[in-house]
Amino acid sequence: MTDSTDQTSPQHPLVAARTDVGAVRELNEDSYTVLTDPVFLAAVADGMGGHAAGEVASAAAVRALDDGLARLVEAEGGPSLEGLGELVHAAHQAVLEQGPDGSGTTLTLLAALDPAEGRWAVANVGDSRVYRRPAGSAVLQQLTVDHSAVQMLVDAGELTPDEARVHPRRNVITRALGTTEQLVVDVGEVHAVPGDRFLLCSDGLTGELLDEEVLALLEDNTDPQSAVDALVQAALWRGGRDNVTVVLVQIPEDAEAAAEAEPTAG
Repeated sequence: MTDSTDQTSPQHPLVAARTDVGAVRELNEDSYTVLTDPVFLAAVADGMGGHAAGEVASAAAVRALDDGLARLVEAEGGPSLEGLGELVHAAHQAVLEQGPDGSGTTLTLLAALDPAEGRWAVANVGDSRVYRRPAGSAVLQQLTVDHSAVQMLVDAGELTPDEARVHPRRNVITRALGTTEQLVVDVGEVHAVPGDRFLLCSDGLTGELLDEEVLALLEDNTDPQSAVDALVQAALWRGGRDNVTVVLVQIPEDAEAAAEAEPTAG
């Protein structure tokens, strides 16, 4: 996990984050990062491979984002969808080079393209997710599509989403950083307005809680860190069968709140 707290622009969002090993696993193979300089970027990676291999893979991925973001912005004059895709590919290469054999990691990220205009980007590989709770609306929108065996069955109409949550192959992913030479990254642009909340998470959260339960906890906890703590604690109460990582990004309602905001981590 890495964390940057240099937050001086009113365009920066409010951020809270927490990662937990869970109640069953001995190692936490999740990693996350929150960067605010030169632009805002948050990411969650869920490593795999066992015997600490996943921990190495996820850490290598987020470290590559940390190292590469400034170079990307300097080269392009600002982030772009294409540039963010290249940044994920650089993280993929880092996992290939640094990760033990058989290791890999998911990666999902949210980045500011032009926050003054409400332009943000989402990218993902694997089954870690980005959600949005739009301002003033009690709905939760999943912005990413899982790259998993059960999602393919859902897309084919062979499983319902509820059946997919308990399917024996629910943990089998079809894309990951560091597992093959070739990588396909989903990258897209989303629009955000003041009051919108974005939730990045590993499947340690979504494997324990329904989307409706996640939304209810977000609605009950307006403070970002309180919301993050409530989500992680709920996943642990449900059994905590996997590592759980949550990053909550909230677009401020006003510039004064944003100027005072600093990312917090648990």
